[in-house]
Amino acid sequence: MKRVLLKLSGEALAGEKHTGFDEPTVAKVAEQVKHLVDSKIQVGVVIGGGNFWRGRSSENIDRTKADQIGMLATVMNCIYVSEIFRSAGMKTQIFTPFACGAFTELFSKDKANECFERGAVAFFAGGTGHPYFSTDTTTVLQAVEIEADVILLAKSIDGVYDSDPKSNPGARKYDEISIQEVIDRRLGVVDLAASILCMENKMPMLVFGLNGENSIVNTVNGKFSGTKVTV
Repeated sequence: MKRVLLKLSGEALAGEKHTGFDEPTVAKVAEQVKHLVDSKIQVGVVIGGGNFWRGRSSENIDRTKADQIGMLATVMNCIYVSEIFRSAGMKTQIFTPFACGAFTELFSKDKANECFERGAVAFFAGGTGHPYFSTDTTTVLQAVEIEADVILLAKSIDGVYDSDPKSNPGARKYDEISIQEVIDRRLGVVDLAASILCMENKMPMLVFGLNGENSIVNTVNGKFSGTKVTV
């Protein structure tokens, strides 16, 4: 692998607190990503906003405004995680699809490539810049645009199951499954728009639990215990 797009869920970064940031968890992520960067693997990062805001569960706020709050939550997450990465010895750059003062830089593929070429980690914050699109869709869109080899989908559960393992102790985990099966069975690995984008652009995903020991490094190095989503 030369270039990967790492998707981190906001909830996973919150650790057992389930809200805000859990710094030891983020520091472990930084340590693993630094291992990849030191191995000359180019890393882009998308972070969800669920540790601050899940606007779709509110019926009292206009959907567009709720999604805008969610976009800003992802900007906060990227600023925080970027700084933890910097403290671990990495260079970083945060891109957004909209102007965000001096906090971020407007995204372009050329600027992202320049970022990768100087060995920095590129953070893609702010979603697509439009409502009605999730960070799942952002992840696939950015992975396709930067020509990533694979999406590393780090979640709070350790792979893709045939039903929710939190509510069904007998849920079966897949070692490998096609994106077409994911769509047909509505397994919810990523949302439907993101799944179709993956299928159309032949973008594979490796789905694994963030909290596993050295899970990111092991996934890249082939010591993989999650689910491979093929195209």
